[in-house]
Amino acid sequence: MSYDVQRLRAQVSALAEGLAHFDGPGGTQIPEPVAAAMAAALRSAVANRGRSNPAERRADDLVTGARSAMADLLGADPRGIVFGRSMTQITFDIARTLAQDWGPGDEIVVSRLDHDADVRPWVIHAARAGATVKWAQFDPATGEMSPDNVLGLVGPRTQVVAMTGASNLIGTRPDLAVISEGVHVAGALFYVDGVHLTAHAPIDVSAIGADFYACSPYKFLGPHLGVLAASPALLDTLNPDKLLPATNAVPERFELGTLPYELLAGVSAAVDLLADLDSPAGDRRQRILASMTSLEAYEDALHARLRSGLESIPGIRLYSNARHRTPTETFTIDGIDSADVTDHLATRGVNAPHGNFYALECSRWLGLGEDGGVRVGLAPYSDDDDVDRLLSGLLEVASR
Repeated sequence: MSYDVQRLRAQVSALAEGLAHFDGPGGTQIPEPVAAAMAAALRSAVANRGRSNPAERRADDLVTGARSAMADLLGADPRGIVFGRSMTQITFDIARTLAQDWGPGDEIVVSRLDHDADVRPWVIHAARAGATVKWAQFDPATGEMSPDNVLGLVGPRTQVVAMTGASNLIGTRPDLAVISEGVHVAGALFYVDGVHLTAHAPIDVSAIGADFYACSPYKFLGPHLGVLAASPALLDTLNPDKLLPATNAVPERFELGTLPYELLAGVSAAVDLLADLDSPAGDRRQRILASMTSLEAYEDALHARLRSGLESIPGIRLYSNARHRTPTETFTIDGIDSADVTDHLATRGVNAPHGNFYALECSRWLGLGEDGGVRVGLAPYSDDDDVDRLLSGLLEVASR
């Protein structure tokens, strides 16, 4: 199979505006089939979930369909798929729930590689419980996060290790399976922020060894909400805050209020679209694995071209240097404010934002402080022309 980027681009109407989008790590553009599925759900009769009438059944089918779709995408159990307003909200909820059993002497391990959504919830609730936070460091020169840097902090009182699947700032992909094995030997739980990783690679939650795997569909062609995958048996041991009349069934006990049916319709459509990126055969899970493998190979090749071009820019400083990473680059240009770089690219029809992108600890550890740098990331619809426009614009601004 060969990845046909133009076939996907034809389905993303926002690209008709003529912009080259390198802002995918902050959220991708919506393809027409996803928008159509959401519109159809909004135009149809829905009600509170049930099986008594068409409106109830439609609502119920949208929920169960989205759970099944996300389970196929992640290699998870649909009975352990939880939906929430965002990955951040879900992580706060899980941290608050787990912290009910923490106390002085307990330890939580977080990483300086992570987005703050997989840092601050744990830090805040550890402080409230009197638990100790330990920080896993990465090498700022290479961007590498060695498993030893994480597992060296894990001990008999460790309760949770929180780790990103891929840095949303510099793309680094830690060896999750090795880290998971060490975490579980110590009897701790492993919480993985898969927001940035899920958009770029085939995912198997079981192979990763994640007890909790959180992601956001709007990073992979879907709508804005958050998703958590976990074992139903594990979820059944947890007792989150909820309303008294609300069901205590898993996974519903973690979902506060009525779910956004139209967004769930979009989730299912996005997963179906990902499954057909390369038109492979087999059931949806098999097609997802084949399509995401093809997408990863396509993005890796385009990324190599992008990286080579970036290295030719005068005065550029590249911070994305790990050997195994997503197609994501953060950089600065000597003597030029990153905001000015972004602004100049915008005049050339190139969206390349700057900042720390909520990866505050990572930005600080790299020496970029609160300001961060310019971040460019590839998306499934990125192509050679996009890369050429970006590099041309950067050469212009650097020549100043």
